[in-house]
Amino acid sequence: MNRLEMISALSNAFGPSGFEDDVLALVRQFAPKDARMEEDSLRNLYIHRKENTGSRPVVQLDAHSDEVGFMVQAIRPNGTLKYITLGSWVHSNIPAHKVKVRAKDGSLISGVVAAKPPHFMTAEEKTKMPALDEMSIDVGASSPEEARDGFGIRVAAPVAPDVAFEYDEKHDLMIGKAFDNRLGCAAILAAMEALAGEELSVDIVGAMASQEEMGTRGANVTARHVKPDIAIVFEGSPADDTVVEPWLSQTAVHRGPMLRHIDARMITNPRFQRWALDLAEDMRIPVQEAVRTGGATNGAPIHLSNQGVPCIVIGFPVRYIHSHYGIASLADFENGVKLAVEIIRKLDAKVIGAF
Repeated sequence: MNRLEMISALSNAFGPSGFEDDVLALVRQFAPKDARMEEDSLRNLYIHRKENTGSRPVVQLDAHSDEVGFMVQAIRPNGTLKYITLGSWVHSNIPAHKVKVRAKDGSLISGVVAAKPPHFMTAEEKTKMPALDEMSIDVGASSPEEARDGFGIRVAAPVAPDVAFEYDEKHDLMIGKAFDNRLGCAAILAAMEALAGEELSVDIVGAMASQEEMGTRGANVTARHVKPDIAIVFEGSPADDTVVEPWLSQTAVHRGPMLRHIDARMITNPRFQRWALDLAEDMRIPVQEAVRTGGATNGAPIHLSNQGVPCIVIGFPVRYIHSHYGIASLADFENGVKLAVEIIRKLDAKVIGAF
């Protein structure tokens, strides 16, 4: 498996919350050929390792397959599309970018998120952030009839950013969309490939959850389905190295994956967290530790599921997530996968019981 090609394909895939089908189709192509896979009605995908016995502790590898996007709410008289957001966006980041709108025949229609040009703005309008209602998606139609009949656009059509992945090998920088959380999806696949054929003391289930950006909805179902004894959550995490003072930066690009101790919805199991951090130090895998005052991951529903599940988050630093473009490092990704693989190799019932 060429990991960079896999990340590129997953990043480019169309998959706003609730419409993750294209992403899962790609995952099936990159997944181990001997794995057993199943989906549920929420479009959660489960990848069961061939070597699973059903009698060992279960490790859930989690990532979410959706990305932040939009949905068509209505068609205006001038043919432009009124939309709502799927996931959290800063409104000023939305206009003047290309998007793809899913038409009724399944094709993707190019559009531009438009706001009023400055030539028609009042002095007051030029100084404030445009409201969502003041923007539109313009596909080039000039009437509702043309948008519906000519372009095949319906109410509730999903919309995603239109961005092509690229990699700067000289500086080890990936630029693209949906790193939150296609990097996590790629990490599940890479970790399962690295462990293929190995004799382990645990069973592994990769669970790619839908609708994380809408409140970690899919993971509520995956945790009940998998019933893990322990979990590793892979996440594209917001890098802070361009937005905080250097002394406070805890999720910087090129400094390794980030393991967060706390966020808005989970205090990370301190025993599992310390064990993982100590292992990273022993293996000389660069990692960062973070104390977060906001945000959340699928760890929130997973760690509260069943009778409680020890759970850590391995986050890949991504600059400018929840916008059209993210910047991340392939080395950070590789080190995150390496850490997860070493954790899994050393897990057994006794170790898990100590957490």
